Amino acid sequence: MPDKKEQLQNLNKKWIEECECELKKTATQAVPGDGNANAEIVFIGEAPGRSEDLQGRPFVGAAGKFLEEMLSLINLKREEIYITNIVKYRPPNNRDPLPEEKSACREWLLEELKIISPKLIIFLGRHAMNNFFPALSISQAHGKLLIKPFKGMSTKYFFPLYHPAAALYDGSMREVLKEDFKKIPKVLKKISVYGVPYNNDARTLNK
Repeated sequence: MPDKKEQLQNLNKKWIEECECELKKTATQAVPGDGNANAEIVFIGEAPGRSEDLQGRPFVGAAGKFLEEMLSLINLKREEIYITNIVKYRPPNNRDPLPEEKSACREWLLEELKIISPKLIIFLGRHAMNNFFPALSISQAHGKLLIKPFKGMSTKYFFPLYHPAAALYDGSMREVLKEDFKKIPKVLKKISVYGVPYNNDARTLNK
C-alpha cells in the first residue's frame, strides 16, 4: 500500500490528465494541493492566482505570505499543514470560479481530503466554505466550528475563515482574521477531547 504522499502524487497525475475543467484551456498549468500528506489540518482556498499559475503551487503569492505569517502566530510552519483549492486552475484575471468549474474539480478535491483524512478542514473564504455549506454566509460563520459528516469523508470538523487576500486590502479584516486564526489550536484540542462519535454539539465546541 503506497503511503499518503505517493497516493497524492498518483491522484494528481490522474486528475491532471482526466480533469475536464474548462479553465485548463487558459491556465498555464494545474495547481494541485501542496504540503504534509499526514497533516492534521487542511486549508482549502478558492483558486490559483497568477503566481500560483506560474509556479504550480498553491498560496505562493502575497496571500500565501500572509498565511505563513498567521501560521507562525500559532507556532505552525507551512511544511506541517496541507493547502489546496476547490479549483485547480487559475480563472482568467483572477475572477471568481464558476459553478461548473468548481464542479469539474470537486472529485479531485474530495479524493485529496479522503487520502489525507485530517482532523480539521479550514476554509479560506466564502467560495471554499460554500462548496460544502452552500447556505452559510462567511460573515456569520467565520471563526466558528462547523460539524457535519459528508459521505466518503472521515473529517467532519470545519472552520471557516476570511480569505487572506481580502485582508490584504482591508486592515480591519486583517485583525479579525488573525484573531480567528488564534482559535485554531483551541479548536484542535477540543476536537481531540470530544472524540469521534457524531453526537457533539457545535455550540459546546465553540465556547
